[in-house]
Amino acid sequence: MFDWLKKRKQTATTEPAAPEIIGLRLGGAFELDDLKLRLTEPSLMIEGAARTQLIQAVGEVWLDEQTRLIRYYTDDEGFVQVLTHGAGDADVSEVKLFYFYDSKPVDTDSEWQHLLDKGIVKGQWQLEDFTYQQVWENSRPVAMTEKTWLQNGTTSATDQFVMVYERDAEAAVKEVLLVSAEEKIFNNRAERSLVLSTGFDLSPTDFKLIG
Repeated sequence: MFDWLKKRKQTATTEPAAPEIIGLRLGGAFELDDLKLRLTEPSLMIEGAARTQLIQAVGEVWLDEQTRLIRYYTDDEGFVQVLTHGAGDADVSEVKLFYFYDSKPVDTDSEWQHLLDKGIVKGQWQLEDFTYQQVWENSRPVAMTEKTWLQNGTTSATDQFVMVYERDAEAAVKEVLLVSAEEKIFNNRAERSLVLSTGFDLSPTDFKLIG
């Protein structure tokens, strides 16, 4: 008698859950290795990274049919980015910890177009006293769309136009600069910004799951 109600409930629960990998999940927590940070932080842009971090949102970017970036956004103004080429933990090829350095609004269409044409891709990028070299050979920023899950159950989508730069922070440590022009649509209106984030590699021993 109530088959129609059952079908409605099944339809309402078909929204995919936030992706989980290497134990990282929405609402979870992890702890960074204190010794690793104390040795590495002086050569990096970041300062005072919290040792314990709570995951408050999860983003997913499909780069091709198998390759994804999964981003675990924390309560410490940063995110862990996992590069994976499949669905399992064994398919993970890279884990980085990023911190947001700066975010500036882009107010006009002309500013936005100029940013995409000439403001994202450069041979090198200067940030304070450090020079970062362009990593990819693209002459245009790489376009990607990130789907984000929040703890309150809502999702959103952000179009991003990206270039990656890096520098040698230490002999065995490279610091990455992620430059991203980002656009979200709210009520048929575009909200745009230029976001700079810096990051570095995490090995499996550099963090542990605590929740």
